[in-house]
Amino acid sequence: QVRVVESGGGLVQAGGSLRLSCAASGRTFSMYGMGWFRQAPGKEREFVAAINWSGRQTYYGDSVKGRFTISRDNAKNTMYLQMNSLKPEDTAVYYCAARPAGYVSGSAYPNEYAYWGQGTQVTVSS
Repeated sequence: QVRVVESGGGLVQAGGSLRLSCAASGRTFSMYGMGWFRQAPGKEREFVAAINWSGRQTYYGDSVKGRFTISRDNAKNTMYLQMNSLKPEDTAVYYCAARPAGYVSGSAYPNEYAYWGQGTQVTVSS
C-alpha cells in the first residue's frame, strides 16, 4: 500500500510560480514511476507530467511544456512540480499519483496509476 499526499497549492497571479510537493510513504519510493494530473471543474482529468523511478526520464502534457518541471528526491520520498509562468487556464485541482509495484516508468494515462492523493487546489487569477 502506498500513500501519497500533495501540498503547496494556493492562489497566485498570472505569470507567477508555485511548487507542488507529493510526499509518499508505504513502499520503497524509488521503485515506481509517478505522475501529476489535474482536473478543472466540468473537465476530464488531464495529464500534466510524469517521471520514472530514477528521475532521468520525464514527460509533459503539451499545455505545460516549457513552463512546468517535474522532479523527485528519492532520499526524501518526495516528488515535485515546479510551475512557472502560470496562466488562468492552469487553475485546477492537482493530483499526485503512483504506479503499481514493478512499474518504474512514468505514464500519461490515469488508469495506469494505482495510488492517488486527495488533491491540492491551484488557482491562478488574471
